[in-house]
Amino acid sequence: MKIAEQGVNNIVRLILIAILLVLVTACGSIGLLPTSELVQKAIALGLEQTQQKLSQQLDLDFQGFEIKRLSITQEQPLTIENLPAFHVRGTYDLIVKLPKRRLTQPKKPFDVYLQIQQEGKTWRLLLPEKGSKNTQSIWRSYLIQ
Repeated sequence: MKIAEQGVNNIVRLILIAILLVLVTACGSIGLLPTSELVQKAIALGLEQTQQKLSQQLDLDFQGFEIKRLSITQEQPLTIENLPAFHVRGTYDLIVKLPKRRLTQPKKPFDVYLQIQQEGKTWRLLLPEKGSKNTQSIWRSYLIQ
């Protein structure tokens, strides 16, 4: 009888371990960490805003840009306004397209703040508000599509 009980206990233990492994694996793949693709989209969003301002001020005809060779060197988790966020740093190659030529800027550094929203489905690019000198930072938030 004791041998049968030990066998049942071992089977129950194995089933519980298998369930825990499935749960841990599933939690790791939810997408709570920023991917290279997400970081690239965040950089592009910031560049688009800068590009629009420059186009207006300098009367330039930007044809667009490309981001190549993105390299993430640091991902630091933090909390901003009670939601999980990441401070992500690294480098990328930027190709700016103009009407008659292309400008390349290799190994351009980036420094972005990304925040996952409460429902866990969308990410936002966070930009600190310029000129906020008080101890509490003010953030502008942009949906990353």
